[in-house]
Amino acid sequence: MQEFDILVVGGGINGAGIARDAAGRGMRVCLAERGDLAGATSSSSSKLIHGGLRYLEQYEFRLVREALAEREVMLRIAAHIVWPMRFVLPHRPEMRPRWMIRAGLFLYDNLARRVSLPPTEALDFRRHAYGAPLKEGITAGFAYSDCWVEDARLVIGNARDAAARGAEIRVRTSFAGAVRDAGGWTCTLRDADGNDSTIRARALVNAAGPWVTAAQGAAHAKATGSVRLVRGSHIVLPALYQGDQAYILQNDDRRVVFVIPYQGRFSLVGTTDVPHEGDAATAHCTEAEAAYLCAAVSAQFRRPVTPADIVWSYAGVRPLYDDGADNPSAITRDYVLKLDAEGGAPVLTIYGGKITTYRRLAEEAVGKVGAALGRAGTPWTAAAALPGGDLGGRSLAAFEEEMGRAHPWLPPAWLPRLVRTHGAELPALLDGATRPEDLGHHFGAGLTEREVQRLVDAEWARTADDILWRRTKLGLHIDAAGQAALRERMGAA
Repeated sequence: MQEFDILVVGGGINGAGIARDAAGRGMRVCLAERGDLAGATSSSSSKLIHGGLRYLEQYEFRLVREALAEREVMLRIAAHIVWPMRFVLPHRPEMRPRWMIRAGLFLYDNLARRVSLPPTEALDFRRHAYGAPLKEGITAGFAYSDCWVEDARLVIGNARDAAARGAEIRVRTSFAGAVRDAGGWTCTLRDADGNDSTIRARALVNAAGPWVTAAQGAAHAKATGSVRLVRGSHIVLPALYQGDQAYILQNDDRRVVFVIPYQGRFSLVGTTDVPHEGDAATAHCTEAEAAYLCAAVSAQFRRPVTPADIVWSYAGVRPLYDDGADNPSAITRDYVLKLDAEGGAPVLTIYGGKITTYRRLAEEAVGKVGAALGRAGTPWTAAAALPGGDLGGRSLAAFEEEMGRAHPWLPPAWLPRLVRTHGAELPALLDGATRPEDLGHHFGAGLTEREVQRLVDAEWARTADDILWRRTKLGLHIDAAGQAALRERMGAA
């Protein structure tokens, strides 16, 4: 029977981050994910590394400060999948007053040390290009900075680094139950074929996200808190404007809606905050949510949109800690860690959290579990680049130019996506190739057999959907024939 210090249940961003941190502190780690890594909430986010400007209204200053500080960390350790983005905030006098927005943005600029990002500026949309997509009556606003992240690749990067440091990553493996004794946990894991295996772990970490309560029940662990499931839906539309800037719209219900450039040809619009009932696996963008998001865009953009314009939609379920708030938008986005160390066999349960602060969450979680096991170790992840993230001090644009010069045979349309997927590991992927044909069968949009094989061998990809909707996000770009060929190649849907 294999023995581990920690069994992590859940392969979303929190689970992968915890596995990486713990493995780097010398712990023996096993991570069990019942589906694909980043298969649920962690690939269905708004894809932002941000402080959460609206959380200032809820006086969540510590959460915002921590998140703003993490922006700088993420820009350092994952430069290929995290990059700055300018956000435009149109001012609507009937919403928040101008002085309140100015004050909030001043705090946002100064709550944490800002190194890489430009400060807030006031804009006159009658003269500034950012006003072009907006309705004529919207004449002023502000611009501030946050960051974009390739969310699923952030999870994959953490899992890969965890594995490189000795962790065992088991995908398509569900947590079927555990029995606690004085020495730890005897855990049953079930693979995709229904076969059970047994391992021993000194501690459990329940990072099952929306399924945190089910995992708690499988371990026969006492409840240490409760979770509120809140659905966040997004829609993708044909590009609403030209440019790299995003927009943050104040909606009539005082929520905010993001409009973000997406994959060159589209605009991503989100998100909603709706209580979710039932299994999180059934989450989808409802007709009402789609209409809500379209109305938010149409209220402020010159070009009105309707649900008929939507080319794709998705929804993620946030497992928020139940703090008693009535309004789903007011529930804290802060994470809560509950440790039960009864009988010397700890179980740590993770509630809530944001993709922005996953690394801090993981650092604190491993510290708690490690202390309970008598081997807390030293935090280390703030200065260690994720796989592909060390660009040698070059900017992402400079690295992309260098890759273009080094591989002039590579079609220019393929290059940006490959750089933003593989970063500093791209030369290894292209090694020995001198023409596109050397990379094997082309499925479309720059996805070749060589890359597919790498995703299978090094990133636990098992199905076509793992590749199309998570590891490459090319599902909107590869045509039906290409997707069918990929499904045939993978041997699964």
